[in-house]
Parts: sequence; structure tokens; C-alpha cells
Amino acid sequence: KHLKLVVVLPLACALVMGVYSCLFMRDTYTATTSMYVLVKNENSGSSTLYSDLSASQMVTNDVATLLNSDRVTNETAHSLGLSDLRGYKVSVTSETTSRVISLSVTSADSAGAAKVANAMAENVSTIAQQVMDIQSVNVIDEAATPKDPSGPNRKLYIAVAALAGLFVAVAIVVLLDMLNTRVRSVDDAVELLGVPVIGRFPVVKGGK
Repeated sequence: KHLKLVVVLPLACALVMGVYSCLFMRDTYTATTSMYVLVKNENSGSSTLYSDLSASQMVTNDVATLLNSDRVTNETAHSLGLSDLRGYKVSVTSETTSRVISLSVTSADSAGAAKVANAMAENVSTIAQQVMDIQSVNVIDEAATPKDPSGPNRKLYIAVAALAGLFVAVAIVVLLDMLNTRVRSVDDAVELLGVPVIGRFPVVKGGK
């Protein structure tokens, strides 16, 4: 008897989320650049390369941490003529077995995201040479202006809203059932009165 509630509420939640995500959630774009950390006193000999690999990876992790520092973000904003990078989400990933660092910048401005990513890569190379005394941080792939949005994931939001609506609907049905104290079956009557049932009056639909 509560089938309409269980069906309508999830659909309504999904519809509301769909309208909200389309009208009020702006598309975001992610620009990605990759860098290679080159340490000083490193030659092409394979024995030297492998002996210094562990230390070089630790330096790479330090450079990845440096990308999130206030100095890098502030100098990047200043070089681009921005007050800050508040509208840009920066994500840095560094593999433990590689000296390659991946930098991703997400923003509603696709061209701005690419500019910020490339500027951060340039600034971190200069700052790392000054602070950490490394040779350079070389850019492997420059960030290009993304054409397709990377978010928001509207389908996921709609699915979550539908599941939330279904959960609320089931909770409401259970609560209504718990609050309903009417006698609805023979078992309820026996439990309430404490006496056995000796007869029943059948319900004949359409009869006299």
C-alpha cells in the first residue's frame, strides 16, 4: 500500500538532483602536466644511476610536496596576474618507483587550468633549484587546454540521490508500520486479547 511512496520519492530525489546539477553545477576541466626530476652529479652510467635511485626518489617526493607549498602557489598566481589560486584545485601524484611527477589542475576555466599547471611546473623548477639544490625539474608533457569537461559526475550524483530517496522511503514505511497500532490480522488479535479465535466472518466482495 506504500508502493507509490517507494517509487515516487526516489524518482523525485533523482529529478531534483538532475535539475540542480544541470543548472547550478558548472562544468570543470582538468589540465595535466608531467615532470621529471633531474638530480645533480648524475651521469649516464647505469651503475651510478641505480645506486642513486633511492635518494633521487626521495628528492622527487620532496619536489611533489613543494608543489603544494604556499611559495609555489603564490608565485604562480603572481606570475599569472592572479590574487590567488583559490578557484583552482591542484592534485600532485608521485610514483614510488619513478622520478616522474604528475600535476593536475582542475577549474571551471579550461584555459586557466592549463596556464596554472604550466606556470606551476616552471616555478617549482626554479624554486627547487634554489631550495633543494637539484639540477632541474624538466617538463615532459606540457598541459594542454582540455576540451571535454572532467566533472561533475552528474550520473553518479543522480544515482546517489535516487538511492537516498529509496532509503528515506523505506524508513518512512517502516516508521508508519511501527506507529500503526490497528489490529490487522488474527495473530494481532490473539496477541492483544490473549484469547483464542473460535470463528471468523469471511469478507465476500459483491455479496449481500
